[in-house]
Amino acid sequence: MKKLLLFVIFICSNAIFSQNQKVIDTIASQKLNEDREIVIGLPPSYEKHPNQKYPILLLLDGDFLFDPFQGALSYGYYWDDLPEVIIVGVSQNKNNERETDCMVDETTGLPSEKGEQFFEFLGMELIPYIQKNFRTAPFKMIAGLDTTAGFLNLYLYKDNPVFDAYISMSPELPAGMEEQLPDRLSAITKPLFYYQSSADGDVKKMRNRIIALDAAANKIKKETLNYRFDDFKGASHYSLVLNSIPSALYQIFSVYQPISTVEFNEKIAPLTSGYVDYLTKKYDVIEKAFALKLPIRLNDFKAIEAAILKNKAYDEFDKLAQLARKNYPKSMLADYELGQMWEKKGDNAKAVKSYLSAFQREEIGDLTKDMMIERADELKKSLPKKGKNGKPGKEEPVVEEATPTDAPVETTPTDTPATDTPTEEKKQE
Repeated sequence: MKKLLLFVIFICSNAIFSQNQKVIDTIASQKLNEDREIVIGLPPSYEKHPNQKYPILLLLDGDFLFDPFQGALSYGYYWDDLPEVIIVGVSQNKNNERETDCMVDETTGLPSEKGEQFFEFLGMELIPYIQKNFRTAPFKMIAGLDTTAGFLNLYLYKDNPVFDAYISMSPELPAGMEEQLPDRLSAITKPLFYYQSSADGDVKKMRNRIIALDAAANKIKKETLNYRFDDFKGASHYSLVLNSIPSALYQIFSVYQPISTVEFNEKIAPLTSGYVDYLTKKYDVIEKAFALKLPIRLNDFKAIEAAILKNKAYDEFDKLAQLARKNYPKSMLADYELGQMWEKKGDNAKAVKSYLSAFQREEIGDLTKDMMIERADELKKSLPKKGKNGKPGKEEPVVEEATPTDAPVETTPTDTPATDTPTEEKKQE
């Protein structure tokens, strides 16, 4: 109940967290032989980053699902837990279209009459319209409640489903779907995210079939299917929606989120090597799955740094420094990582040079110029003392010492990667 109240609060406070553009549009549909109103929510950064593309979230029952989904996404984006998406809500309640839009044959369970027309409208007219007029990534999601949730599952009956992620909240299943849908989930080869939910206060005749569908879907074991079922306690048919939305979004975009304590302890810390490879692969998956090319978050660099130190895999600092140079070329992060490598390997002379080189660059996160000088000064104390004439004593190695005024500065690109993700300072405010 506490989670539900907090969720309602942040929905009501949506304006605090987001400057989303909300556009009401009308499509003249040949499939429906009528005009259909849609509501489009553009991400806050849509105008600021003209080259960025965004996933599509199509909402059936857009009349009442648009605002709670937009609130959850705005809040998640503010904390850099969820990406920005283009939200498209389909109006279905103004002229009571909801039931006729989702008409299915009682025997076959397939779209019929107006339902067949609406099915084609979504896949053949609405999605192409959004793709033509807005900057969209290939990743597409669809969501609905009860009647519309059952209807959206019909796209999974196609050999190549239109959507990549399905949010089916308390679905009213067409005939035979609890047996047929698990077969389809098992047969489809493309990567899919599938979420469904119910509650102990849900409509009983619907709930029994949902539970049967979950039992069958749970037996499917394949890497390309990301399946989740939530059965909420103490929730009704309608209140389960406010529980389902964040759960579904966090399931779909779990890989997008910054490295958490759980991810670190369960997946990264136990590794014996390949910590930097893990980080690279994480962001490659984000780009491949959602067509989102992000600079690696500073907190994620810190997590890999902690794993390297914990497991004494100091050679990996070199690879981490290369990654830092690529993502934050003007910052001191890369030289700082190199400094740590040399310091831990006992080459204090090279460590001093790296820290003083870092001094010349821009501060980032909690890395400051004062910190670099302090580290360099502390390590200088362990370097060989110079002789009376100012030169190294006998048998003492020459240490080529850099200073803040003469340390080499590498040529870097003029622009650092653009990112709208909150900094640590922003999160702490």
